Order: sequence, then structure tokens, then C-alpha cells
Amino acid sequence: MIKDLTKSQDLFNRRKIVVANGVGVFNTATVQQAKGAIIIDVEGRELIDFAGGIGVVNAGHCPEPVVEAIREQAGKYLHTSFNVVTYEPYIQLCEELAEILPHGEKTKVMLVSTGAEAVENAIKIARQATKKSAVLCYTGAYHGRTMMAMTLTSKVSYKYNCGPFAPEVYRLPFPNFYRYHGESDLDKFVDIELKRLHESALNLVDVTELAAIIIEPIQGEGGFNPVPKRYLEGLRAFCDEHGIMLIMDEVQSGFCRTGHWASWQHYGVQPDISTYAKSMGSGLPIAAVVGKAEIMDAAAPGSIGGTYIGSPICCVAASATIKYMKEINLNERAVEVGNIISSRLNNLMKECPAIGDVRGIGAMIGIEFVKNGDPRQPNSEICGRIVKGCAENGLIVLSAGTYKNVLRILSPLVITDEQLKKGLSILENEIKKALNNI
Repeated sequence: MIKDLTKSQDLFNRRKIVVANGVGVFNTATVQQAKGAIIIDVEGRELIDFAGGIGVVNAGHCPEPVVEAIREQAGKYLHTSFNVVTYEPYIQLCEELAEILPHGEKTKVMLVSTGAEAVENAIKIARQATKKSAVLCYTGAYHGRTMMAMTLTSKVSYKYNCGPFAPEVYRLPFPNFYRYHGESDLDKFVDIELKRLHESALNLVDVTELAAIIIEPIQGEGGFNPVPKRYLEGLRAFCDEHGIMLIMDEVQSGFCRTGHWASWQHYGVQPDISTYAKSMGSGLPIAAVVGKAEIMDAAAPGSIGGTYIGSPICCVAASATIKYMKEINLNERAVEVGNIISSRLNNLMKECPAIGDVRGIGAMIGIEFVKNGDPRQPNSEICGRIVKGCAENGLIVLSAGTYKNVLRILSPLVITDEQLKKGLSILENEIKKALNNI
């Protein structure tokens, strides 16, 4: 499909001249306007969005109630800093978050601007609550690019020449059943991984100095790997046994993506502290740390936060997003979307041996490509060809995983069935085309 991409090429030429090379290009699409699940590029082409701004627009591009709330607040005040002047939108949003994401008998909340900031502050809160310093994280993890967050992030290519990193951070293998189960069934695999967790107190880190364990219940950038339920239950028990704060990073998996406000609600395992961002604000930069009140209050005044802790514009956008998600039953829609995607892709997997796994919860679905049917032989090359082919044929999709051999589907949950099925048809065609050209 040959297209005149003069305007897009001009935009990329200008980008190359003025934007730092370190800013990633994950897809070659452009945008002049977006609504719902459709992006219109600078040539005027309509593109179906399966990337969702990296999981930021679960409620769709420019949902009208959110846009209207932003307009109304912009006419009142843009910024005062919540540290200096207390305002209603901040308090209201915290109340709403405590209601939909309860942590124990009493929940408290703090707001910041990004997921990485939320992670940084969650670690500081955990350290102050426990008077300990060490933190345990996992391979495949992605927690951001600021100092502590980048240290916690696993993928080395995100960290070249950025050290030294934060001290007292330790790492365990994520219990990735598909990749590492070998001959073990799920129960045996979880037993082995829980034993590894308990042994870490003997051979990895002094458990009496361990402040927190941070985990993504469903890894995002790491390849949409869901943690086994019984492992998460065992992790909760381990933390309780040793007085460790369990932090769950829900930045990508939160706000209806899995059919719940947070994926930990799917598992029925409650964290002490959890972090959110992305789809919470429908595209505006806002994030939250939510936790048990007594833990959140352990942080000394002035030790957490910053100048832009909960911009009033972003707060009203988030409140309007939550209200809109409730009104249109977006958690239920996520399950419907996920079922459509999973059904189509599981059928495709039967035809395509190069698809090693289709996995996820709700509408957070990943497709892993491997060679020779071996989970330990990632097929990265094919993903690049599929992403490029989809872009040329009207579909925006992203790869993920340590080896970039996983395609992740993060379409806005307001996508229509017609748009979803058309996008899946494009994806299926490009997968088959890429496999036939091996």
C-alpha cells in the first residue's frame, strides 16, 4: 500500500534536527488529531490505535467529559502548588482513589506527575515506614527512568552509561511461567519460585534490612507477563512474615485495563502501597501513590512530593476520567475486548507455530514470538517487521519484552467491535506475511 508520506517525512526530518536522539521512536506514525480509538495522521489517514499512548488512553482519545472538565478548570486557575495552597480537585481525586482502591481499613493518597515519580515516592515511604533501606525487585521489571526507578528497571539497554545506580537494590527472577517452567506444571513451578524467594533471605539480601519488595502483577514493558496467583499470595505471606512493605506497580495495568481498577483486585492480594499513572488522567500527566494510612503517614512532612504534586488541571481530568469509566462500565468492556482479542489470537496461534504464547488478563494481551517452539529462543526480528507492516496498513501497535519479541495490545477500551476486528485482521495479515517471508 503505497502512500504519499511527504508531511510525515518532513515532520521526522525536523524531529531529527532538533530533538535529542535519546528520545525513542517506537512507531513511525504521526498525529494531527485523535478521537476514541482512531488517530488521524498528518496526511489525513485514519489509523486504528492498538498502542493507546503506551496504555494511557484506556478511556479513549479526548473523551468529551474529560476535555470539558479541563476547559472549565483552565478558566479558574492552572497552578498554585498544593504545598502552598490547598484546592478541591486534589482532595476530591484522593477521595475517589481511596474509594476505588481501598488499602485496608483506612487509605491515604498522594499525587505526583508521572509513574516514575510515584515509584520514587513509594520507595521513600516504605523506607521511612520500616526504617530499613534495601529493596527487592524482579527481572523484566520496568518502573521508570529516574534514579531509583531506573535502578529498579531491569532492561540493561535502558541504562547504558547512566550509572552509578541507587544502592541497596536486589533482584530476583520474575516467575515467568511460559519462559522458565521447563518440564514443571504451574504448581511445581510456583513451589520452586517461592523456594527461591525464601532462599533470597539467605543468599541475596539481609531480610531484616529489607524495606520493600516491588512487583508489577502483570509486567508491562517486560512482555505482559502475569504473575501466578499463588506466587503473589506467597509473596504477600513472605512480606507479612518479615515486616516488608509489598509495593505493586500498576502504572500500566491500572484503570480498567485488566477489567479492574487495579490488577491486584483480580488476584485478590492486597498491597501495602501501590502506584498508578497513565490512564488515570486520559493523557494528562498525573500519578498516585496509594497505601494503608499508617504506612503513608510514616513519611515525614516535606520528604515526599514536589512542586507539581497533583496539578489542578490534571486532577480534574483524572476525576472526570474515573466518572466516565464508571458511567460506561469500562471494566466490563475491558473483559469483552479481551475476550475478542484472545479468541482471535488463540485461533491464529494454532496456525502459526512461531507464536509461542498468547497471554494476559482482561484487555492487557501480549503475543510472544519464538523460534522452533522454544520459549528460550525469542524471535525479535519478526516483531519489527510486523510493527512496520501494520503501520503501513493503518494499525499502530508496539513491541515489548527484554528481546522485543512480544507484541502488546493496548487499544483504547472504548474501541468499537468493528474497529477492533478490523485492527485484528490487519495484525493477523501482517503476522502471516512476516512468517511467510522468513
